[in-house]
Amino acid sequence: MIDLFELDVYKLSELLPDLVWNEYDERPNIAKKTIGYKIIRSADSIVANIAEGYGRYTPGERKLFYRYARGSFGETKCWLRKAIRRKIIVESNVRKFTEMINELGPKLNAFIKSTK
Repeated sequence: MIDLFELDVYKLSELLPDLVWNEYDERPNIAKKTIGYKIIRSADSIVANIAEGYGRYTPGERKLFYRYARGSFGETKCWLRKAIRRKIIVESNVRKFTEMINELGPKLNAFIKSTK
């Protein structure tokens, strides 16, 4: 079995909440309290659910947690879209988030589909 930390889907899902954290670190309190805490939690939940699923015994259990990760991924995309519309995310970072989301989504779906 491949080490969890070697998987591309894990590496990407670990990087995303770090980028979100750094983006919100310098924001005013209203942005942190309304969107910031929620987006950080949802982004952290992606990688946490992948890790928890990877440690489960049966394929069904693993897939369940990977699907939770996909749900958290959807929530994170929702919060990112709100943050972009409200101009909370710096314009120069929008492309970085968009590229990461566009790469992580298909990898997460393929990872779920390949789980046996």
